[in-house]
Amino acid sequence: MTVIVTDAGFGPDDWTGGYVALGEAANDVSALDIPSDADISHLGNRLPGVEMIRIDFPNFADGRGFTLARQLRLAGYAGRLRARGHVLSDQYAMARRAGFDEVEIDNALAHRQPEEEWRFRANWRQHDYQARLRG
Repeated sequence: MTVIVTDAGFGPDDWTGGYVALGEAANDVSALDIPSDADISHLGNRLPGVEMIRIDFPNFADGRGFTLARQLRLAGYAGRLRARGHVLSDQYAMARRAGFDEVEIDNALAHRQPEEEWRFRANWRQHDYQARLRG
């Protein structure tokens, strides 16, 4: 079972559409699963019909998913963007700044890092170093 983390805290997964792996995707998919090592430069013309993109984080030290999220947002993707896997609560603000709407974690990680730790970082716009510098 998984837990979905948003700025409001923990919640259930409300996505029921399933996912298609990036390498198997046709032009008419509604949700994509993207690995952290994917080349997404060719996705630009396929993004308008995609409602959800989930990017995998195989471990907490693999930050390539943050780069992918930023590239997707800069390419104009406006749908739901979800980080999935081993994202730590300390990385939540970075995930949000990179363009993720939500984070999907397993129950074991949610137990080790309770909702309060994630909610503490939910005010990610106000507490970044650039905002403090602009002050």
